[in-house]
Amino acid sequence: MKKQQKGYALVMRGQLSPASRPPYWRRLLALLARWQRLAAQRRHLASLSDATLKDIGLTRVDVEQEFNRPFWDDQPRG
Repeated sequence: MKKQQKGYALVMRGQLSPASRPPYWRRLLALLARWQRLAAQRRHLASLSDATLKDIGLTRVDVEQEFNRPFWDDQPRG
């Protein structure tokens, strides 16, 4: 018995038409909100106890390095 394709999805990154993209100001607000969440997450991470950090496999040095990154630097390191 031969399997047949029932459907498909075409995904093209970066190919949105200008009409379908959100306005510039909305994209800017979303980016600012992302940076704010990222800064809050880093502050929260820095506030965790050493025992909690050990439980999740991080050291205080790891946390300090993450905390001292610029707020706009949201690319994973690794």
